Amino acid sequence: MNLYRTAFNSNLRLPLSVPGVFMTVYLIVMLVLPLAALLVKGFSLPPDRFWQIATSKLALATYGINFSLAFLAALTNGVMGTLVAWVLVRYDFPGKKIIDASVDIPFALPTAVAGVVLTAIYSDSGWIGRLFAAQGIRIAFARPGVYLAMTFISLPFVIRTLQPVLNDMEKEVEEVAWSLGASPTVTFWRVIFPPLIPHILTGVALAFSRAVGEFGSVVIIASNLPFEDMIASVLIFQKLEQYDIQGATVIGVVMLTISLLLLFMINLLQKWGSHNED
Repeated sequence: MNLYRTAFNSNLRLPLSVPGVFMTVYLIVMLVLPLAALLVKGFSLPPDRFWQIATSKLALATYGINFSLAFLAALTNGVMGTLVAWVLVRYDFPGKKIIDASVDIPFALPTAVAGVVLTAIYSDSGWIGRLFAAQGIRIAFARPGVYLAMTFISLPFVIRTLQPVLNDMEKEVEEVAWSLGASPTVTFWRVIFPPLIPHILTGVALAFSRAVGEFGSVVIIASNLPFEDMIASVLIFQKLEQYDIQGATVIGVVMLTISLLLLFMINLLQKWGSHNED
């Protein structure tokens, strides 16, 4: 039997070189080359010209709006997404399957359609927007609308990341905690929540990345006014419309660099959470 397993495993290793080659070529073509082209194009400019475009007042304003609203959206989904995943896994109620299926709507819905729907609801004449408009609060065509769009399209990432983890958690651990006199609240915060931290951070990182790169829904629900609610994606699109390829490339390089640094920091937090869990 051992000889058979050794022969079987050795036979399995040989073909792995074929999919390995295809995987490497695919990743190079689809991921490495586009990013490399962007970086080469951006850094081909003289340093002073690159710095001038990257640190213009309009560019700095779009960075701040883009990352701050995406961060708020990711934090919101980190909290509410955890709550939704918990309810969907731990409770049975009428319409549960419908709600569970509706979580994936932002995945399937074209982002432009999402922008139209959110604008119809949160505009000054919309169902919800009119209630806030009466109090002098504007949602659509302002920063709150951008925040809502980013939150809407990034919500499923947190929920779908946590659901399998919650399904696989052993309830015997909770029962042991209860038998030792721990209350449900203490059991959640001391027993259940710590192992979830790395996975929550993963979902938040995915949601943040999705929100940072959003364009379709934001361009519709925002007024896209400079220094008001214009995000970097819209600025890049406008520069491309004006045939300012250099400007669009520089903004893209800066966005890529900041995103990679933030994701690196989030990965460090995930490793810290996993280390504490162990």
